[in-house]
Amino acid sequence: MPRLFLIRHAEPAASWGGADIDPGLTEKGHWQAQETARALLEFGDLALVSSPMLRCRQTAAAYAALRGREAVIEQRVSEVVAPAGVMDRPAWLRANFPWDDGAPRRGWSDVDPVLRAWRDAAIGAMREIPRDAAVYSHFIAINAIVSAAMESDETIVFRPGHASITELAHDGGKLSVVRLGADMTSSDVR
Repeated sequence: MPRLFLIRHAEPAASWGGADIDPGLTEKGHWQAQETARALLEFGDLALVSSPMLRCRQTAAAYAALRGREAVIEQRVSEVVAPAGVMDRPAWLRANFPWDDGAPRRGWSDVDPVLRAWRDAAIGAMREIPRDAAVYSHFIAINAIVSAAMESDETIVFRPGHASITELAHDGGKLSVVRLGADMTSSDVR
């Protein structure tokens, strides 16, 4: 049964929805990426999959360097995309994916069908991975995948910190949670 290690990108230089739509990592983020890469070594020789976003590719690069390989870029594990015409992306994000303590939760059954299709694509990408793999992704995408593994309708089921590692297993059809990654330490979902 393949194990999937979902790694949230390390600390980015800018927040999602800000002026820079594809920021790289901060100095701290590069350090986090190195630490996570070393931690992943204990799980053996993992396939390497990354969102196309720069912050994920830079986080994955640390593990790629240790293993002497390149990441396979997988669009289906990329950042959730706000619909055209949304001017305040952070507000849209919070409305659809409330993560703050005490905030009313949203269900996948209540969001736009386009978002449900995006979630289904991310889950499908995970089910297609044939061997143990490190998958570098984003806060919302990881929640989309983990909520399916938990058989939860909630859009947010936990708050993975930057460079955290969440372990799943799958049998080609059903995903299951082995362990959740470390929680974020602030309300910043950069």
